Amino acid sequence: MSGAVVDAVVVGAGPNGLTAAAVLARAGLAVTVLEAADTPGGGCRSAEVTLPGFLHDRCAAVHPLAALSPAFAELGLADHGLRWLHSPVALAHPLDHGRAAVLWSDLDRTADGLGADGDRYRRMLAPVVRDWPAIAEATMGPLTTVPRHPLAVARFGLRALPPATWVQRRWFRTEEAAALWAGSAAHAILPLSSPFTSAFAVLLQGAAHVGGWPVAAGGSGQIIEALLQVTGQAGVGIETNRPVQCLEDLPPSRLVLFDLALSQVLQIAGDRIGRRGRRWMGRFRHGPGSFKIDYALSGPVPWANEACRAATTVHVGGTAAEIAVAEAEVAAGRHPERPLVLVAQQDLADPGRVPPGRAALWAYCHVPAGSTLDMTAAIEAQIERFAPGFGDLVVARHTTDARQLEAYNASYVGGDITGGSHAGLQLLARPHPSTRPYRLPWPGAFLCSASAPPGAGVHGMAGYHAAQDALRWLRQGD
Repeated sequence: MSGAVVDAVVVGAGPNGLTAAAVLARAGLAVTVLEAADTPGGGCRSAEVTLPGFLHDRCAAVHPLAALSPAFAELGLADHGLRWLHSPVALAHPLDHGRAAVLWSDLDRTADGLGADGDRYRRMLAPVVRDWPAIAEATMGPLTTVPRHPLAVARFGLRALPPATWVQRRWFRTEEAAALWAGSAAHAILPLSSPFTSAFAVLLQGAAHVGGWPVAAGGSGQIIEALLQVTGQAGVGIETNRPVQCLEDLPPSRLVLFDLALSQVLQIAGDRIGRRGRRWMGRFRHGPGSFKIDYALSGPVPWANEACRAATTVHVGGTAAEIAVAEAEVAAGRHPERPLVLVAQQDLADPGRVPPGRAALWAYCHVPAGSTLDMTAAIEAQIERFAPGFGDLVVARHTTDARQLEAYNASYVGGDITGGSHAGLQLLARPHPSTRPYRLPWPGAFLCSASAPPGAGVHGMAGYHAAQDALRWLRQGD
């Protein structure tokens, strides 16, 4: 353990932890980051896990919110080599008989492709695009603060509140528009009949029309590389292979910020937390897990629909009704026969990730927490359904079940990649209802992970807000 005295210790070197460290260091504090793994990054790393020459994103892959992140903009990641690359199509959602719903970066082009639902889609998303700065300010931080633009936020809330299934049935008429909505809403990893599942569709599809759904040039790990340059210039010390299992593993400091799942923090803190704190921390719940496959392919995926061949992201799940069934099965603790498969084709935008003439595929589906069931056959059946001949192109595959995800990154408890369930109040008021959601129940301790607002995603905003709150705490005299 380092003997140097520091002002702040950040536990965990994911995007949130590194963002928090940079904010604190730029404010003049001496900061040390402790990372359990041998490299920084958390769920934002890239590696050759199938064959040499095929670069795969280990977890996070496509970054609509990172490209629009106020925290990353303030830290100037673009000045440190981070570049965003786009495919011609942001998202495609294939349906049977060669059809597909297509999400273009251009709102009007997307609406025009939805036929009878074009005007309805335009009325749904145009206000979101117009009000995006106000919506981003309100949603990329704690929802307990009074918004500066209440009318814009209210318009967003009316669209975000309904269950996705209600919007699919009552608002849209075509299978294409309903499926597009369902696939985006399913990022909530909740039954689509749950309130506020539409919020995920509104935010993700709105983000597509504002900044696209890009990938990071050279892999998602390049986001971390840019953050490491920023923290390095600010004088942050980073120590890898430094797991923290109890508070005694931490060097003395005035502040400690945890880029960990809240349940991990509870285990680490032990008796430091009083009964009341242990009660609310113990009520925090994790969501379902994921099963992931990285593919090395001999050529591009032979999607039956042409737009899918040009899309960074493909939601492979069939109709809105099929997706609703699959997500309900997962929520009930069962493995769906026809899962929603979230697919990314990063090399379409970033061809240097694969050898010439080859292709790579990133795919995952939702499964019950802690699952060890091999979902390869179910995933490949879904892809083959919309891309006949896909199986003939597979040269190598690398699978990761929910338990293995947790072993790779302990913050993915049970394979939960979102830092905690979005069910109930945990969507609106994570980790618990509070006007100071980043503060942990002992002095100088803060939560800066996806378990804190605004939740999952590579955007650094939980780290940014937690660091700002920690600085306020210091200014107020501890």
